Amino acid sequence: MTPTRISSGGPWEERYGYSRAVVAGNHVLVSGCTATIGGEVQHVGDAYQQTLTAFGVALDALEKAGASVTDVVRTRLFVVSQDDFDAVGEAHGELFGEVRPACTSVRVAGLIDPRMLVEVEVEAYRS
Repeated sequence: MTPTRISSGGPWEERYGYSRAVVAGNHVLVSGCTATIGGEVQHVGDAYQQTLTAFGVALDALEKAGASVTDVVRTRLFVVSQDDFDAVGEAHGELFGEVRPACTSVRVAGLIDPRMLVEVEVEAYRS
């Protein structure tokens, strides 16, 4: 079975050679997503809103792959500032509180744009 690749049309996908999401059998793997829409970082300085926006990008890719939030089995949170972990966690809980996927949270030194406070990854399993 050949994996299906899904693009969001973002500026970095073609330039850096990756897909927004890949469907491999029942698995949907979504690349790291930030709060960048149309090439512009949204909600500068607001980790909570950036997290909701980043997950919005990821969940849109899931929908294009025929999956939904209830299919999410793992999330990963990459957070630049320790001070933002609670806001990021709150946004995650708002979206996934009923689903309760496995989750990893990591503090990182920085992201590709210094205005980005969080990057998220999502994995889903479609039965």
